[in-house]
Amino acid sequence: MGALHEGHLALVQRARSENEVVVASIYINPTQFNNPADFTAYPSDIDNDLAALEGVGCDAAFLPSESDIYPDGPFVRNFDLLGLDQRLEGALRPGHFQGVATVVDRLFDLIQPDAAYFGEKDYQQVKVIQRLAALRGDRPRIVPCSIVREKDGLAMSSRNRRLTADQRKAAPQIFQALRFAQEELAVFPVPLKALVREMRAIIEAGGQLQLEDISFALADSMNPVTDPEKYLDRYPEPIQCFISAYAGEVRLIDTHRVVLQGYSEA
Repeated sequence: MGALHEGHLALVQRARSENEVVVASIYINPTQFNNPADFTAYPSDIDNDLAALEGVGCDAAFLPSESDIYPDGPFVRNFDLLGLDQRLEGALRPGHFQGVATVVDRLFDLIQPDAAYFGEKDYQQVKVIQRLAALRGDRPRIVPCSIVREKDGLAMSSRNRRLTADQRKAAPQIFQALRFAQEELAVFPVPLKALVREMRAIIEAGGQLQLEDISFALADSMNPVTDPEKYLDRYPEPIQCFISAYAGEVRLIDTHRVVLQGYSEA
């Protein structure tokens, strides 16, 4: 959606290394914002974005107008996303993933890519787009790409430029909490309830961040992990953790694999 950073450019570089022609689309999509104020405040910097894309070898930039994407006005289609749009982040932001699927489906129609590259910071979004591609006959091929982080661990995001100096200093506490969960679970089994309590304390230390949600899900199926007493190393799939928190009015999200492999009786 623009205001490009090194994470976005890493997607272009990955695509550049694997394809003959690379196209990047930039469009701030109104139908995926359930908070109108967030849509209004979303940063835009087209001139710098175009220079950055040229600098990493992008062949073309597609900058559609609203009428290009929504000839009859903004609308949201209802895709069969197998419930992915209603759980976890989808439960926090009703309608968000249907809006994402609607605009991405339209972009796929207009650009006709063979492959499309998406960052895993929006891990659930990647799953939604993979489902969308399946509905389209497995076209295009969806390529998930690893999260790109600042040196202090903060996941790169266009929203980071809206943080105050104090908020920016505190923002890496989100990833610190995720790493704490991974390290804790690697040494001994911890039930969800106790782990969340410790993670909240890490995130909210100093008073700059307000936790919205900590969720866990099976990394492949995206089924939520909800039993507060069950040990997190006793599930059949790896466990992905999702955090959303506010720094003032800026909503930050991050995710991390906290259990690296599923439990096997064997």
